[in-house]
Amino acid sequence: MSSRRSPGRLLGRRNECEALDDLLAGVRSGRSAAIVVHGEAGIGKTALLEYALRSASGCRIARAAGVESEMELAFGGLHQLCAPFLDHVDRLPGPQRDALGTAFGLNAGTPPDRFLVGLAVLSLLADVAEERPLVCLVDDAQWLDQVSAQTLAFVARRLLAEQVALLFAMRDTTAEHALKGLPQLKVVGLNHNDAGALLDSTAPGPLDIRIRGRILAETRGNPLALLELPRGLTAAEMAAGFGRPDARPLSSKIEQGFLRRVQSLPPETQRLLLIAAAEPIGDVTLLRRAAERLGIAVDTAVAPAEAAGLITLGTWVRFRHPLVRSAAYRAAPTSDRQEVHRALSEATDAQSDPDRRAWHLARATAGPDESVAAGLEQSADRAQARGGFAAAAAFLDRAGQLTADPARRGARLLAAARAKHQAGAFGDALELLGAAELNPLDELGRAQSTLLRGQIMFASRSASAGLPILLKAAKRLEPLDAGLARETYRDAIYAALTAGRLPGDDGVVEVARAALTMAPTPDATRADLLLEGLARVTTEGYPAGVPLLQKALTGFHAEELSKDEGLGWLPLACRMAHNAWEFDSWSVLSARLVDLARGTGALSILPSALLLRLSNRVNAGDLAEAASLVAEAATIGEATGSSFFAHYGALVLEAWRGREAETLEVIDVITHDMLLRGEGKVLTATGWAAAVLYNGLGRYEEAYVAAKRGSEYPQELGLSTSSMVELVEAAVRLGKPEDAAEAVQRISHLAQASGTDWALGTAAGVSAQLSDGQAADALYREAIDRLERTGVRIETARVRLLYGEWLRRENRRVDARKQLGLAHKMLSEIGAEAFAERARRELEATGATVRKRTVQMRATLTPQEAQIARLAGDGLTNPEIGAQLFVSPRTVEWHLRKVFSKLGITSRRQIRATLTDGSHSRACG
Repeated sequence: MSSRRSPGRLLGRRNECEALDDLLAGVRSGRSAAIVVHGEAGIGKTALLEYALRSASGCRIARAAGVESEMELAFGGLHQLCAPFLDHVDRLPGPQRDALGTAFGLNAGTPPDRFLVGLAVLSLLADVAEERPLVCLVDDAQWLDQVSAQTLAFVARRLLAEQVALLFAMRDTTAEHALKGLPQLKVVGLNHNDAGALLDSTAPGPLDIRIRGRILAETRGNPLALLELPRGLTAAEMAAGFGRPDARPLSSKIEQGFLRRVQSLPPETQRLLLIAAAEPIGDVTLLRRAAERLGIAVDTAVAPAEAAGLITLGTWVRFRHPLVRSAAYRAAPTSDRQEVHRALSEATDAQSDPDRRAWHLARATAGPDESVAAGLEQSADRAQARGGFAAAAAFLDRAGQLTADPARRGARLLAAARAKHQAGAFGDALELLGAAELNPLDELGRAQSTLLRGQIMFASRSASAGLPILLKAAKRLEPLDAGLARETYRDAIYAALTAGRLPGDDGVVEVARAALTMAPTPDATRADLLLEGLARVTTEGYPAGVPLLQKALTGFHAEELSKDEGLGWLPLACRMAHNAWEFDSWSVLSARLVDLARGTGALSILPSALLLRLSNRVNAGDLAEAASLVAEAATIGEATGSSFFAHYGALVLEAWRGREAETLEVIDVITHDMLLRGEGKVLTATGWAAAVLYNGLGRYEEAYVAAKRGSEYPQELGLSTSSMVELVEAAVRLGKPEDAAEAVQRISHLAQASGTDWALGTAAGVSAQLSDGQAADALYREAIDRLERTGVRIETARVRLLYGEWLRRENRRVDARKQLGLAHKMLSEIGAEAFAERARRELEATGATVRKRTVQMRATLTPQEAQIARLAGDGLTNPEIGAQLFVSPRTVEWHLRKVFSKLGITSRRQIRATLTDGSHSRACG
């Protein structure tokens, strides 16, 4: 909106223009960048985008703009931006191509995860930029539809080496917005001198010096106000100020000025502007068709508006400023707006654009109309099929408003609430849910309403907040929908397991008892067996339920899984494999779950899948892969705004590494997470982690205190049982055999019921620590023999360490050196640094000479470099690595060049050998 002092820079915008110049120079040199240009209405944001456009020589340009009335149409803004590049879509990896095609309505498919769509857009823009740098300009970003804004924010955060620039212009707003976390360029008013120069250059006549001063003071350097306010002054007002004072806010003054100018136009011109304001995409053909239905001669009617500088009718309809659009719409009475929307609905092709047609028709409808509401419902179905849940909610909300029948209205509002929940708008979902419940829902509707409320509370607050509501929903659903009831019990019991010990209540037991009341099915499926097995473990004891769990796990392990069954049941199956000491099933099923979540883009499941998998890999002694999975979880957390699972993964990893500062830091983060307050599982997990850490460091008093805290709730199994293993070691070292004996008895009881080598080996290992002489020797040997058969390598190394320490105390130095040497080697290779150091000290105490492993610090990879290097070493291509880490293939290549330089290698074939070389073990940790 500012005038320019020179053909290059804008008046008074030197700093802003230099910032954009630097950004564009960086893009041309191979970097990517994103920036949000923000400020009040009329401050010159669009002018800065236009400056960037003129300055982007040698770059390809893509443009989009948010429109307030388009905010309900899913992926509308994103489609604007990407439409010129759709010929590149076929070059994307299959899952990304399918996700983007479904989102844009190019093909049918299951609703895509929005982060998979984001990755597809990132890959698409990166592919386009391979030809020449790409500059994307998005104006009025505050009016982008929600999913477009979220997707573009995701893309902006993942840009690095693609030669892509994303420039957004948006008004300042107090509301949360997806783009607010990106780099910002604040645009403020022009200084007094520049503002005066602009005012003098555009004033329609001489200004009284006092009036000039008043205008400069009131406009506060806003360029649009400086251009527009003098147009509304009469000659007398300009000369002497004889006019009414106006205390409205500046943006309101500007809009009021545009409103007066619109109202001064001929009636036919005002109606044409109203059509243009109501038709947001700027389609001149559509504008003409609608105007023809209302008997308006477009070329005649538009002339006064073009002469007034309010609108331009060229290839597209363009308003001078968004405030002109809002003024034109606001100037019209409701009846005129409805008439215009009806004309637009009739002019819109029902085949090519049914949703916009339905939306216009809804805006044209004043009272209940079932046919219009049904059309909106169909639009909602199409939006959901594309993953546009926020758009679906808007369609269904409006459909509810137009529905006369209270029961049907309630059902539509319930569906709208469900769509809002799927979009992550939990507050709006609860509001719609409340509105739905004011209507007479049937029994199934009330049960589904309760279920949705529980899901919202679980997702937005905590597992313990959602648990009682999920349980209530499951009981309501039993006589109405057995399948949905079973899945709800599954989700409720998973919530109870996640929450752990609940204040004043045993949530797991309550859910388990309720689940067992369900009528048995004639042919129990593996899912039925899994749920019943867990319920019986909880209510009747471990021996009563573990055989059912093992039978269910065999079924999940041996047979193929559909996508829905896998994503729904494998998280619980993996947890139960751990609890049942079925290491092979845990390994297979956790790998399958991660592959399924990655392959289908199920990012709501992938973080928890990564946690289950990395815990398994830690037990397998592969801390390097576990570190890669933690980094992947952190990447997803950065993209999605939720780092919960990454923190838990780091907790597991750092405790075993023996790094005290890192472990205590993540314990502090988890403990003080407001969403986890009151979750008993936090006490168990952090207690276990601290016990592992301090046992490794040989600080047994601290390990004992932590292990007691971690094992206070044995019904949790999992890490609670693991905490008992840590408790035995610490208690024996502190001379507290009674505490150790109680834990050994509990572990042995569980192990006998499980019967697996992992379980029996663990029991033998803890029992050996309380035994003497030949009994202890035999138990240590049994533990090692059994554990070696399982693949639980880290526990095998621990038992060898304990056995070696016992042998040294028994003065059997030769035997001790053998076991301690094997333990030291295994623990060092694994990366369990504290336990390896403990083994080294014990070896030296036997008289052996142990060389410390030297670490050559010639290469220090960042976590992301290490992660990319490891995946490349595993044989993944750049596109495959990019898809897994949510970056573009070009960014992968950029990181790999740095990896090659740091490691002193020249090809991908050398990566694996270099990373497994001890001289680089620390570099990739």
